[in-house]
Amino acid sequence: MSQWSQVQQLEIKFLEQVDQFYDDNFPMEIRHLLAQWIESQDWEAASNNEAMATILLQNLLIQVDEQLDRVSQEKNLLLIHNLKRIRKLLQGKYHGNPMHIAVIISNCLREERRILAAASMPVQGPLEKSLQNSVVSERQRNVEHKVSAIKNSAQMTDQDVKYLEDLQEEFDFRYKTIQSLEQSDKNSALIKQEMLALQAMLNTLDYKRKEVLSKIGRVIHEIDMLMSNMLTEELLDWKRRQQIACIGGPLHGGLDQLQNCFTLLAESLFQVRRQLEKLDELLTRLTYDGDPIPVQRPQLLEKVNFLLYNLFRNSFVVERQPCMPTHPQRPMVLKTLIQFTVKLRLLIKLPELNYQIRVKATIDNNRRFVLCGTHVKAMNMDESANGSLSVEFRHLQPKEMKSSAGSKGNEGPHMVTEELHSISFETQVCLYGLTINLETSSLPVVMISNVSQLPNAWASIIWYNLSTNDPQNLSFFNNPPAAALSQLLEVLSWQFSSYVGRGLNSEQLNMLAEKLMGQQVSYNDYQLSWAKFCKEHLPGKSFTFWVWLEAILDLIKKHILPLWIDGYIMGFVSKEKERILLKDKTPGTFLLRFSESNLGGITFTWVDQLENGDVTFHSVEPYNKGRLSALPFADILRDYKVIMADNVPENPLKYLYPDIPKDKAFGKHYSCQPNEVSKPSDGGVKGYVPSVFIPVSKILNDSTEPHSPSDLLPMSPSVYAVLREHLSPTVIETAVCCKLFHS
Repeated sequence: MSQWSQVQQLEIKFLEQVDQFYDDNFPMEIRHLLAQWIESQDWEAASNNEAMATILLQNLLIQVDEQLDRVSQEKNLLLIHNLKRIRKLLQGKYHGNPMHIAVIISNCLREERRILAAASMPVQGPLEKSLQNSVVSERQRNVEHKVSAIKNSAQMTDQDVKYLEDLQEEFDFRYKTIQSLEQSDKNSALIKQEMLALQAMLNTLDYKRKEVLSKIGRVIHEIDMLMSNMLTEELLDWKRRQQIACIGGPLHGGLDQLQNCFTLLAESLFQVRRQLEKLDELLTRLTYDGDPIPVQRPQLLEKVNFLLYNLFRNSFVVERQPCMPTHPQRPMVLKTLIQFTVKLRLLIKLPELNYQIRVKATIDNNRRFVLCGTHVKAMNMDESANGSLSVEFRHLQPKEMKSSAGSKGNEGPHMVTEELHSISFETQVCLYGLTINLETSSLPVVMISNVSQLPNAWASIIWYNLSTNDPQNLSFFNNPPAAALSQLLEVLSWQFSSYVGRGLNSEQLNMLAEKLMGQQVSYNDYQLSWAKFCKEHLPGKSFTFWVWLEAILDLIKKHILPLWIDGYIMGFVSKEKERILLKDKTPGTFLLRFSESNLGGITFTWVDQLENGDVTFHSVEPYNKGRLSALPFADILRDYKVIMADNVPENPLKYLYPDIPKDKAFGKHYSCQPNEVSKPSDGGVKGYVPSVFIPVSKILNDSTEPHSPSDLLPMSPSVYAVLREHLSPTVIETAVCCKLFHS
């Protein structure tokens, strides 16, 4: 079943997450129509290879054209229209930057895998539960309801101001009419009656002025309360969700809803401001003793301007944190002289501001680093698929300045990966006579000068964003706080779901907890130190816990990803637990686990039964990325042979734990079937017999462990079959043993 087919079968809450990251940058229609083709391409490799990305973009457009031809024959007018629009959009948007669409599609596929992994997890962790709190959802609905009510109140007040204006015009006309009469006429009874009517009208005007000012005051108060409480909390929650999403957590939505709230509040405040201006205009035409306008209007206007300043300042946010396109799963880690992207948004979306706000990007204030590339750009509504007022910097590069002594400061492999920096942004909004200076900053970033520093830098990003919601604590690692182990384990599972498409289950997390704590106890209330996570070596080892885990992630990503996604690698299980699981199983049952003593190694252990009925276990020496680069792991499992004393080579691996036939589990991942391997007379270089590598181990009578799996014999299965026809098993064993121990 294709990945897209699995996505379509998800529950609605997960489908809503999928919907969030498909837009005009990569329309869902294309994902749906070209599902199998898209999943068969290596978009991640293309995101770092312009030539490959160019070819993939061309092939993508060809695929769209083929779909157009198909739907044209079906006369599906709506789909024809959409596909033509999408094709034009894709060609125009990515023609000059094909790597960008490769990054986008790669990210979309990765997010799908993460969501599929999250959907398969039976229990949510404490962090994810807190992000999906029902109280938070209720507050979101309340904010939207109150904003809508405020907008309606402001519009109703507009009608009151208009009524007041009409009433004053009538009063003004009637008053001037009387004033234009001769003095003798003013003493008539009719005029005296008119004067009484005018006095009553003036009283009404006074009442209506007070009423309008009172209503304006209530609208301002409602906006003030909403901004000070619920809206501020909503914005802080969104920023916290963004932090968690950056370290592999659930996708953070809600920014469009916040934009709607901010925009409506800004429109309401500007509407109130115009109402106050209208009252000032009415004041210049008519005033009287006890007039409320000159007393209340200045205070109300000052409050409106104050709220507008605060609203604009809070609306300037980093929509997408700094990230190198080459490492989309490792945001906020920036390499010197390598481009990164960052996107900002103004949540107040007003047409008057389109292309009128120029944003400047800078880094730190210590003059150690500078930003190269285009660091000033205008915000606009044209580049974003949803029409938001935003700006994306795509060509910024951090560069470390030379010290006064002429050296490069700390640049080099020893650059401190716990040193935090900040990318800052500033701009100015000039609108309706207001000038507002805006500033915001990215979450703390870590600078590296060598890719080898990436794992430890990423550990710093994880620890910071897990431990604090302070967006600008650049001295955090001067005294890093401990983290709740239960939350850390949840984040570690996210590393696997986001980076390699499948998270960790409770048994796997328990093993990691034991490895971190050194004992088997409840970890719900356990606090883990930063040093224990990333600084101190594991007992008896020359590496830290994080280096060990990162090496496993790298191994999965590059060499055993399909097997991991299928869930056939138990991975995190101790030797003791391994034997408990296997001891009662059928001989030949095996499981796959990651090595605890070798970085980036995977091994398999199988159970066997001796002649006397005793159970024995055999574990092969771990395979690392060097060996797996030469031979796919699935083929190793298929072809692996063991030579027992006085026996011919045989494959001891029969059933994947608990009882899955090996070929059923791994058959689809074999590079070729055994019966498809060439015979000695087929193909190959002229004069030579074609060969394949077969992993073989020797088990002696006095040993329960195979020697080394790295003895890969250049013997094809067909050659081995021929040898068996002409040689006895003893002769073959003698020859193999010579190869094992003398090569």
